[in-house]
Amino acid sequence: MDLVIGPLDLSAHVDEALAVQAVAFGLGPDEVAVRRQIVQRHMQYPGARALGATTPDGLLAGFVYGMPNSRTHWWSTVVEPYLRANGNDFWLDDSFVITELHVHPDHQNRGVGRALITGITDGADEPRSILSAIDVDSPARGLYHSLGYVDLARRVHFPSAQLPYAVMGALLPLRRK
Repeated sequence: MDLVIGPLDLSAHVDEALAVQAVAFGLGPDEVAVRRQIVQRHMQYPGARALGATTPDGLLAGFVYGMPNSRTHWWSTVVEPYLRANGNDFWLDDSFVITELHVHPDHQNRGVGRALITGITDGADEPRSILSAIDVDSPARGLYHSLGYVDLARRVHFPSAQLPYAVMGALLPLRRK
């Protein structure tokens, strides 16, 4: 891997990060504008932090950010009933949530996503991590399963999302391969 993984001032590099997310996740300009506001708000939360994967010429090729979870956060209020129905709502407490993880397609399948998620969770004070991913068999879900994440709830519907999501959780530290 020719990329450098390190701390990222996401508030200062939000446009670069969202450009990566737009390509990796297929977002249009309107969605990017909404996510820009969300990212800026999230980075104000206590304990929020980000890592970036940077090319030798200084371009952002991937990023991850997350924070200690709070049941008062919007995401938690949406997923809580699904988790509770499966007896897993305790995962919302004392967990580090991976809010976003995206790698530019030109750099995927090279260990960048693995390095980003393990790097950010290695610094977590919480004993476990949670995240949501589109509920399909995908390379992203394969990565999460290989790291020790298990499905806590499936077919989770977010108000603005067309596809259902899975909520996944793992004990920290993440499994290494």
